[in-house]
Amino acid sequence: MPNADKTPLTRDQLIENLNEDLAREYQAIIAYVNYSQVLKGAAYMNIANELAIHATEELTHALKISNAIDYLGGMPTVKPKPVKTSEKAEEMLRFDLDNEKETIRQYRRRLKQAEELNEYALSETIRTILIDEQDHLVSLATALGTDPPQPGIAD
Repeated sequence: MPNADKTPLTRDQLIENLNEDLAREYQAIIAYVNYSQVLKGAAYMNIANELAIHATEELTHALKISNAIDYLGGMPTVKPKPVKTSEKAEEMLRFDLDNEKETIRQYRRRLKQAEELNEYALSETIRTILIDEQDHLVSLATALGTDPPQPGIAD
């Protein structure tokens, strides 16, 4: 909903925001491909396999977001957000957990923005993506032996 002290969201702003989401999806694909192959140790075998699956799900998300950007009249970005790496398995998983938390926050915001512009098909697409992202968050938190963090909504 438009805020009384904010100007209404434009289609161009939504395209820009979706391109940020797309860059984050590219980041996730790269991170999951890398981390799934370099995680070492018996304690990380299950999550390493899960990360490989996450990579393919993130590619599906990237395709859906690219399609939405094109539909809205924009050009999908080709640049990923930076990917953090580490020699330590736990650090890699924490990087992923933080990235998933941010992704969920942003998609929750994007959901509201899509509906603000009456782009209901896009909001449904984002809902399906959120299901996967929340599953990724839970998998990573479980692998780290913690409760899933509460992502909230980006302002």
